[in-house]
Amino acid sequence: MVHEQLDAVTITQIHQSISALCAQFGGEYWRALDRERAYPTDFVNAMTEAGYLGVLVPEEYGGSGQGISMAANVLEAVHASGANAAALHAQMYTMGTLLRHGSEAQKHDWLPKIAAGEVRLQAFAVTEPAAGTDTTSIRTFAEKRGDRYVVNGQKVWTSRAEHSDLMILLARTTPVDRVEKRGQGLSVFLVDMAEAKANGMTIKPIRTMLNHATTEIFFDDVEIPAGNLIGEVDMGFRYILDGMNAERILIAAECIGDATWFTRTSTSYAKDRVVFGKPIGQNQGVQFPIARAHADAQAARLMVYRAAALFDAGEPCGPEANMAKLLAADASWKAADTCLQTHGGFGFAEEYDVERKFRETRLYQVAPISTNLILAYLGEHVLGLPRSY
Repeated sequence: MVHEQLDAVTITQIHQSISALCAQFGGEYWRALDRERAYPTDFVNAMTEAGYLGVLVPEEYGGSGQGISMAANVLEAVHASGANAAALHAQMYTMGTLLRHGSEAQKHDWLPKIAAGEVRLQAFAVTEPAAGTDTTSIRTFAEKRGDRYVVNGQKVWTSRAEHSDLMILLARTTPVDRVEKRGQGLSVFLVDMAEAKANGMTIKPIRTMLNHATTEIFFDDVEIPAGNLIGEVDMGFRYILDGMNAERILIAAECIGDATWFTRTSTSYAKDRVVFGKPIGQNQGVQFPIARAHADAQAARLMVYRAAALFDAGEPCGPEANMAKLLAADASWKAADTCLQTHGGFGFAEEYDVERKFRETRLYQVAPISTNLILAYLGEHVLGLPRSY
């Protein structure tokens, strides 16, 4: 589906509306959740009720039928407000796998409920301990037995599994030694979490340096109805790749939002903080890094929405989506470091929210794909250099 580009008035309205909603969930709300590593239930419910989690769901299934550009602006605005959209973005890009490759029956059964907030599809089980980013090396296996698949294996870094009603699962369905290419023989399933937990699936939380609700999952003879297979058997790797451009664009938009928050926060503090009789922002050593962080973020933003425009137009956008993620993640991290440095010791104090946001934006140097792998992709597939790994 091709989506029209948003005009400036619409973009401004989106950011104003999101800012107003996020104002109901200020710094203390996020600090309290961070201390307890708790899920932002109230925030997710408010965003769902406002219709933002259904922006990518077609109108015939109860959503607003918007494109990636709209979703990117929503997530950017959330992060620019000082909030965190981790519990939102997964449903947006994960839902795309179901939307683009699911059967009509699957879409009619689930998309209206997802758009209405009746069920959450926020878990995406792909990565495994021994495979990492080498997705074709995953070992979790789904064996066909009659009208069901029996799954055994382990996943790691599956975020929000404890808070999701449905999960997208990638598993091998044909042994790797029986396929011509390693990317073959992988299939995608829609997992009903309640049913799976009742018959052999175990979820173990992983406590990390930030509040991301991530887990590892163990499958011990977990039965999944054959009707829960998404698309064709053994074609799942292509389906997962198909959704990665959307994922990179949406994460990049969050990074731009983070960079905006850090730069605004740095600027405000540098104006108000007086040392040696003058605002610290009057010193070029303080002012110039903030100005450069702003410039870097604005440049990265152009690539983010260039990639989003191509995606919405149905055009190839792999290089642009990857460059958007790379540039935006670098911009947000530089802005974060500048913000912490500008605040000095106060940047480490919880009440300023700088250290929380600093930890949150650091993730995107690593996930959902590391900056080095993006560089490897650009070197090989865009510049035509020899494969480096």
